[in-house]
Amino acid sequence: MMKLAVLAALAGSAVAFAPAQVGKASTALNAFETELGSQPPLGFFDPLGLVADGNEANFDRLRYVEIKHGRIAMLAIAGYLTTAAGVRLPGDIDFSGTSFASIPAGFGALKAIPGPGLFQLFAFIGFLEVFVMKDSANGAEPGEFIGDFRNGFIDFGWDSFDEETKFQKRAIELNQGRAAMMGILALMVHEKLGVSLLPGGVLP
Repeated sequence: MMKLAVLAALAGSAVAFAPAQVGKASTALNAFETELGSQPPLGFFDPLGLVADGNEANFDRLRYVEIKHGRIAMLAIAGYLTTAAGVRLPGDIDFSGTSFASIPAGFGALKAIPGPGLFQLFAFIGFLEVFVMKDSANGAEPGEFIGDFRNGFIDFGWDSFDEETKFQKRAIELNQGRAAMMGILALMVHEKLGVSLLPGGVLP
């Protein structure tokens, strides 16, 4: 009888607390289910529960990181495919006569590019990160959305679009960035495995 009483009490406690937990999860889900990027077929997808608490600031930070990484991945895909196709700049990469044409594609380029050249690359990326690629760079007002790096300078007709078109174009960029992150990861992994994903079995 005592065991039955304990089990009944535990069951009653579980039932009492269950609605509150479901309600909290539903509230967090509803907070972001209409956000940019929450679209078919997955809808709002947060399997790790990173924004399960409904924290708007945390969501904005993760969205900022996602957009930036997506843009970097799109550039990486473009660079990877361009160099894998054999396209190179003319001339030499240093004063000792190392030509751009002699630099291989893929991971091999990291070993072939002279040290000062790598330093210049990382220094330039750091400069862009600290002084240019942010919402309020160059004294401009903060962007109108997360990832708006126009800095009051570059527009390309963006302000002429209606709100629906802007939302659609931002969704396209976000999806392409997500695809590029998966794509460049696949290219890097398969290059290390020695299995080409490119037409003709090309490996850098």
